Amino acid sequence: MDLSLDIYKLMKFIEENNEDFEDSLLNEASNVKDKIEEILMIGNIDLINNARKLVRYIIEGEEQELQSFAKQEGIAWATHEIPLTFKLEWVQAIRRTLWKFLQEYNEVTNHVINEDFFSVEKQVNNQVDRFLNVFFITYSQYKDSLIMAQRELVENLSVPIIPITPTICILPLIGAVDLYRTNILEEKVLIEIGKLRIQTLIMDLSGIMEMETEVIDHLMKIIDGTSLMGCTTVITGLRAEVASNMIRLGMRLNEKAQTLGTLQQALNKYLIS
Repeated sequence: MDLSLDIYKLMKFIEENNEDFEDSLLNEASNVKDKIEEILMIGNIDLINNARKLVRYIIEGEEQELQSFAKQEGIAWATHEIPLTFKLEWVQAIRRTLWKFLQEYNEVTNHVINEDFFSVEKQVNNQVDRFLNVFFITYSQYKDSLIMAQRELVENLSVPIIPITPTICILPLIGAVDLYRTNILEEKVLIEIGKLRIQTLIMDLSGIMEMETEVIDHLMKIIDGTSLMGCTTVITGLRAEVASNMIRLGMRLNEKAQTLGTLQQALNKYLIS
């Protein structure tokens, strides 16, 4: 702190009363104190030691170290998905505990900071608020990046195009297929056909129990798109429920793609030929 306050004596005072400091923190953070061991185990985050570190950065006015520490904490809490309510309560407990010790220090030193009280108040609160601000921004940005990475992974896994020859690929579809997934399917399939020069795409639907009308219609458009790119689509494993739905809708899949009963039949036909 850029004040007449002797920061070294203040830090020594806090260190000499370390047990009281910790007790005060735990009393102020009633919801967090029962989670300290759990947070340490989950994210290797030592709340007590980190509180001491933050207090030191605040008192000594180490701006860069404080911001770096806030970023580090933001990434750690986002990575391990620890509830933000615990962090907010803990930092506010640190703020209140620090003020308690400033008051006690002032009393044992004959009120050395009376004249600078408002400057000290502004300095401490600004530093705590700055830590929280950097922490939350970093947490949010890192969380968004994790969500995007997970989403990309899910999208890639949801459209697993598997090359079996230089010109033939398999696309096994498993689980629920909704409009969101068919949009991903359309984009990925057309990109991969162009990139890999796929001439035959075997689309296995044996892992799909049912498809909504809009999804079937979109699937037909995807097959039209593959045809425009010079790729033949082969449908295998079409379940009776899906076929019946297509018949009711008046859709003729065999006019748009070749159909075979099983994936094995398709492999036998195209690999042997």
